Amino acid sequence: MARTSNSGIGWNAVSSTGAVAAGGAGAVEAGIRIMESGGNAADAAAATILALNVTDHGACSIGGEVPVILYDAGRNEVKTLSGQGRAPLSREAIDWYMANGIPDRDIKMAPVPSVVDLCTTLLIRYGTQSFEAVVSPTLAILDGGEESWHHRLAVTLRRLVEAEQGARGSREERVAAASDRFYGRNGARQDVAGDLEADYVEKGGFLRKADLAAHRTLIEDPVVVNYRGYDVYKCGPWTQGPYLCQALRLLEGYDLKSMGHLSADYVHVAVEALKLAMADRDAYYADPEFADVPMSELLSDAYTEIRRPLIDMANASLEARPGDPYGLKPLRGTGVFEHGIGGTTTCVVADRWGNVVSATPSANVYRDESPLGGRTGVSYGNRLRSLNTTPGHPNCIQPRKRPRITLTPTLVLKDGRPILAISVAGGDLQDQATLNLLLDFIEFDMLPENAVTAPRFATAHHEDSFDPNPDRPATFKRVGSLNISDRVSRDVRAELASRGHRVASSAGPIATPVMLFIDQENGRFHAAGDPAAGRHAAGLEG
Repeated sequence: MARTSNSGIGWNAVSSTGAVAAGGAGAVEAGIRIMESGGNAADAAAATILALNVTDHGACSIGGEVPVILYDAGRNEVKTLSGQGRAPLSREAIDWYMANGIPDRDIKMAPVPSVVDLCTTLLIRYGTQSFEAVVSPTLAILDGGEESWHHRLAVTLRRLVEAEQGARGSREERVAAASDRFYGRNGARQDVAGDLEADYVEKGGFLRKADLAAHRTLIEDPVVVNYRGYDVYKCGPWTQGPYLCQALRLLEGYDLKSMGHLSADYVHVAVEALKLAMADRDAYYADPEFADVPMSELLSDAYTEIRRPLIDMANASLEARPGDPYGLKPLRGTGVFEHGIGGTTTCVVADRWGNVVSATPSANVYRDESPLGGRTGVSYGNRLRSLNTTPGHPNCIQPRKRPRITLTPTLVLKDGRPILAISVAGGDLQDQATLNLLLDFIEFDMLPENAVTAPRFATAHHEDSFDPNPDRPATFKRVGSLNISDRVSRDVRAELASRGHRVASSAGPIATPVMLFIDQENGRFHAAGDPAAGRHAAGLEG
């Protein structure tokens, strides 16, 4: 697909030199522009992420979060970047949350803004460009914008460029100076951090300059499993990502291809595996700096083998069934629950040098703030609501703790070389849609342009990741639910209902995916985003 201008960007692209798939067309254009100027995938991802915070504002913002997983061709390694802000340092703040809960529609639900430090860390560790270069497409969008927060955010970002331009030293040191200006650390001017703190104080929030100054983006090892010869990499259990790995391990024991794509057996076994994996997510996942998450046990052969027989091919489970990875027992306990938000966008990038980035920017921006973005144009989100106030729970709020978020980018390698990058928006749906896409590709040989438009399915048989209620069973969403595309045959939907699934059909897209395939045999990049969900893609020319 030839890429000429923003108006020429479509929903899928093929290129031999690089590709971007993301949310807004303007953000895809930003990433392509950086690669055209010689930047690599890390540079282009930073540019795309920054632009998404304007083109997809509401789904994400500079005050939000963006976990990243990347393959670095030079180091031949996969790493994750924890672009997630933390809870306040203040013990008094945490005591308030424990006594009163984590509110909705209130600045108290906002974590430390993480996007700026994520982007500068990406540039420092893996990129080649200046902050000024990668933020320039975003500034152009802001300068042409009409909302009042556009001007204020442009002023803030230009302060960071000013800090970079005035700094001495290497490219990396100058980029770091831009981040320091935002967070008010390492002797930097306090104007941005001071304005952010003034907004927190004025609106009754707990974050302060000390919280901003303490923020750092961690570079961590991923969680990985091998599924039918493909190495699937996810961020750690501070995200929901590893449950995809657990589901894949369970599904290894079934011949999915012989069942047939979107057959009743195929959908049933996939959904039942997801239910078991999400039950463990809800019971055990949390920031591993604060909780002993039994990740190796949850992914072990022994645990997988005792959990797999819980899948009954004739009947849908109507129970929440976490296992006991410590005692190596298939069930920790069961329960039936009858209880019954979102704002996230997407980004995947690959370059000619073999680097690949997958990122999932978010914020769930609170739009009723007045003025939106406060003094700095940096609007806030709600991600502290992905913690809870249940004493003793691994994901209970603590000072500086990362919430266990739904944001969950994916990378896949085969024979040590990257072949897939996937990013999905949709809260608790994200890894369910990713499972659809992975199986479409691995089991049924679909390229991205086919996979992102194929019918999908998902369940709400899990706890709500955005409900911090200390009574965790009360957060369970919809027991036995199965939402499936209405393009799946009526006979299949009827058969699934006969097995006990509470089936609802959907005419629109289930979650919001983008997907990038690197064909290592011919060097081509295939990028696509679901057009029904407003996703875009473009390939680099030449």
